[in-house]
Amino acid sequence: MTSPPPVAQTVGRSKVVAWALWDCGSTGMNAIVTTFVFSVYLTSTVGQNLPGDTSPASWLGRALAIAGLTVAVLAPLTGVLVQAPHRRRAVLTTLTALAVLATAAMSLIRADPAYFAIGLVLLSFTAACGDLGSVPYNAMLRQLTTRENSGRISGVGAAAGYFGSVALLMVIYAAFIAGDGPTRGLFGVPVADGQNVRAAMVMAALWFTVLALPLLITAHTFAPAVEPQSPRVGLLGGYRRLWNDLRDEWRRDRNLVYYLIVSAIFRDGIAGVFAFGAVLGVSVYGISPANVLIFGVIASTMASLGAVLAGPVDDRIGGKPVIVASLAVMIAVGVTLLSLSGPVVFWICGLLLALCVGPVTTSARTVLLRMVSEGKEAVAFGLYTTTGRAASFLAPWLFFVFVDAFHADRAGLGGLCVVLAVGLVGMVAVKVPNDGRRG
Repeated sequence: MTSPPPVAQTVGRSKVVAWALWDCGSTGMNAIVTTFVFSVYLTSTVGQNLPGDTSPASWLGRALAIAGLTVAVLAPLTGVLVQAPHRRRAVLTTLTALAVLATAAMSLIRADPAYFAIGLVLLSFTAACGDLGSVPYNAMLRQLTTRENSGRISGVGAAAGYFGSVALLMVIYAAFIAGDGPTRGLFGVPVADGQNVRAAMVMAALWFTVLALPLLITAHTFAPAVEPQSPRVGLLGGYRRLWNDLRDEWRRDRNLVYYLIVSAIFRDGIAGVFAFGAVLGVSVYGISPANVLIFGVIASTMASLGAVLAGPVDDRIGGKPVIVASLAVMIAVGVTLLSLSGPVVFWICGLLLALCVGPVTTSARTVLLRMVSEGKEAVAFGLYTTTGRAASFLAPWLFFVFVDAFHADRAGLGGLCVVLAVGLVGMVAVKVPNDGRRG
């Protein structure tokens, strides 16, 4: 009897595009909310005269830590719920809608310390919804690919995400940020009371909505014609099933569980580079807040280029060499940046770091995809997200430990390099028996 063709052979290019567009919208909105615009607005403007001894940046770190803990608790259940392909669209639609609504609500946050707490709640809620949404989103990758082309298609998704960051940052900068004086951007939106930033949050919400719709409308067509029957489970039943799946994976291949831990560490290091890069660029290397957005545009372009270039390399030699090489370069660049100063140094080293982020992001997903057993993708990506968030305290914690120990913001880079180095050493020991090498 002839075996059925691989799923990827029956999936049209339009469906791959729809899948990638969600990443384009999600990553773009995330760049505005948590990295370059709203988080900076909260810490530098809304919380400027915040009472008490705790700094706005410290409160931001605590809020994101709570978001990470929330994701760590809910991501396993999300993975179990979307193990059946027909559930993935409903879960993804709900999480996308919540993230869009929270982002739109950020337009109500005025430049007043009284709004700081609710601003933190909205930011952390949006971040949590985005992370949880990655569980059903990543699980759909298996429905679109084979093991032979998963690297390329994952790379396309990652590249679309970075392109989304570039495009939305350019739109936000041109429309609401560029220029001097009491009004900014092409629309001449007043700076007073943060009106230009608040308008940008409405734009970010609309951006994600438009780009997410193609996937949300067509995702049900990704599912196979005949799906296995999945019994309904409650909250405790979901975690019980997850524990059983994790136990089975541990018995089948302990190396997979080890990889989840290692990848959580180096992914947190990368997240720390993005989280604190803009802050250091302004406070240490002399970059203006407006130029930070321009840097974000070019850095996202470089990360996108790295993701595209890494896809074919991943398919040919495997994801592990791509990850190891990229992390090694990032550590070397980070150490170099520690000893140098000035905007030019920041631009050169920062863009080199960005170029390496793309390959690590796309290859980390494909390595997991090649290691996981058939039918367990959703649970595996739930664990992938959970372990990532469980380790999310490492980079912020070591960043501030190094800053306090050496009494200099620049020293925080040393903490980030330590996290990346631990991830690199751990990744060297990972075995990827089903990697995508060609003979």
